Amino acid sequence: MVSGLLILAIVLGSRMLRNFDSALLPYAVATVFLAFGVAYRYTVWISAPGARRLFRQGWRSLFSYENFRRAPTALPRMIATYLGFQKFLGARSHARWAAHQLIFWGCVLAALITFPLTWGWFTFTSGSGPGPGYEMRIWGFKILGFDSLSLLGWLMFHGLDIAAVLVIPGASYFLWRRMKDRGASTGQRFAYDLVPLIALIVISVTGLLLTFSSIFLHGGGYQFLAILHMASVVFTLIYIPFGKFFHIVQRPAAVGMQLFKYTGRQDDKVFACRRCEEPIDTGPYVENLRGTMRDLSLDFDAWAEYCPRCKRVLRGSAYLSHVKKGFK
Repeated sequence: MVSGLLILAIVLGSRMLRNFDSALLPYAVATVFLAFGVAYRYTVWISAPGARRLFRQGWRSLFSYENFRRAPTALPRMIATYLGFQKFLGARSHARWAAHQLIFWGCVLAALITFPLTWGWFTFTSGSGPGPGYEMRIWGFKILGFDSLSLLGWLMFHGLDIAAVLVIPGASYFLWRRMKDRGASTGQRFAYDLVPLIALIVISVTGLLLTFSSIFLHGGGYQFLAILHMASVVFTLIYIPFGKFFHIVQRPAAVGMQLFKYTGRQDDKVFACRRCEEPIDTGPYVENLRGTMRDLSLDFDAWAEYCPRCKRVLRGSAYLSHVKKGFK
């Protein structure tokens, strides 16, 4: 259904394919497969009891009028800090945060340019033959006119180059870290951890080489580079739902969960450990966790009411009293 809706949007948005560029057909087909894969994987993901419960609680908090009335700025602030600037990564490492920001904003910029162009939603037409005056149209409606020789024109036609310049250092840092850092390399898998980074670098480098070929080599090797670039992009789009890139789709759902925990703290519904009385998390979150454990038929959901330290102490005490004494 999602793939069908996307195809319909492509046909209508390109004015019955009048603005659709047939040279970009492989990219458009890849986005249809991407839509199918994301919808399928997302459905499987939220079918699990734990994810389904968190998903419902997140959306309930997101559309709660009471939450909006008490904290109207909470949602925009979380979208900016949690999704946009990902401040939680800065607590782990400033270098990882900076590299992730480069990849994130580079990919966002590339997606905002590539997808509408691929679907025929964006068109650039010249009213004076070869230029330099151009018009940008969205769904056939003129949005603005610009001179291709101006700064705005340069940014318009080199937006993907800017995205590539952002992505390459970020992806290279993570690739280097996975090669050198023992903690990162111990549990990594080639297809899951390294292929996404290599794919981003290949896409970015071949995209820059296309620009280099057209400007400095008068089109030398352009056809080969265009096929290589297209193949890498198509592969990556199809790979997204079934690899590490799927967290891009999962991350927005986590905003609702963060809002759910935030509103619980605002109500002073902080749950204290049953043993040491140190705060664990919000009361609704602990109850939600217990509900998930009951859905999974786990008979030790009461352990969710203890902090990690007390869990270790209680397990050690149980071992000493029930297991070790048997060896006396």
